[in-house]
Amino acid sequence: MAMGPTTRRRQLGADLRRLRLHCGLTLEEAGARVGVSKATLSRYETKEGTVKWPAVEALCREYKATDEERRTLVELAKGARVQGWWQSLADPIPESMNAMLTLEDEVIREDHYASVYVPGLLQTRAYAEAVHRASEMRCTDQEVAHMVDIRMTRQELLLRDEPPHIWVVLDEAVIRRRVGGTMTMRTQLQHLLDQARAPHITVQVLPFATGAHAAAVGSFLILGGSSPDLDVVYVDILGGGLFMEKQQELDRYKLAFEYLRAQALDIEASAAVIEEAQRELW
Repeated sequence: MAMGPTTRRRQLGADLRRLRLHCGLTLEEAGARVGVSKATLSRYETKEGTVKWPAVEALCREYKATDEERRTLVELAKGARVQGWWQSLADPIPESMNAMLTLEDEVIREDHYASVYVPGLLQTRAYAEAVHRASEMRCTDQEVAHMVDIRMTRQELLLRDEPPHIWVVLDEAVIRRRVGGTMTMRTQLQHLLDQARAPHITVQVLPFATGAHAAAVGSFLILGGSSPDLDVVYVDILGGGLFMEKQQELDRYKLAFEYLRAQALDIEASAAVIEEAQRELW
């Protein structure tokens, strides 16, 4: 998968920090050598905001980077200015969703643990509308339709020539909760079964019988980049979401997901449970 603008920006920050530390320079020392402030250089390394490529080139020379490294980082700086399809939408979108769309556009895998709803990438339109109406009580019909349209467009990444691998662990409550009514839920469960047949989509069910498990605190998503340094965790919170990328946080959630996969039913047994839940709706 080609590297997108956000992945380029995050890779650039990680590489600039690596080169600086290899030279034994502090942020203040390195910034002084190329005429940028400590705060600006810190922002470059922490992957926040835009970066001026001439400054990147100057930093590479101070860091004694090879010609190949310098060219690569300058191209990363230039490529990080490209915008995604969602940034041209007429109506604004929430900041947390903007960040999600930006990161998701460039992932090579997604690991989902869902405790309440089917993950957005696998939702039908009717199910997605019911979810938005329930969680955004003050939104107008037009605003709900706008958010559902965005969610449906997000799903197009599953149709790419090289789609990311989606691994989903669903709490059994997700397939038992009748979101949008009987017909909507029945259709949603069938869609889930159909999607799970794709080679790049894996669905497991964590049954009630499991009891206590590794993620009793709630839903989360691990967005996997082209290297472990680019992984991010997204945790649902009321009114938006929280992104985490510190190594300690990543390690904790990755370990939790491994435990969840081990505790969940296997693929065939999971499909059988979903089919059973669907039959109960007739």
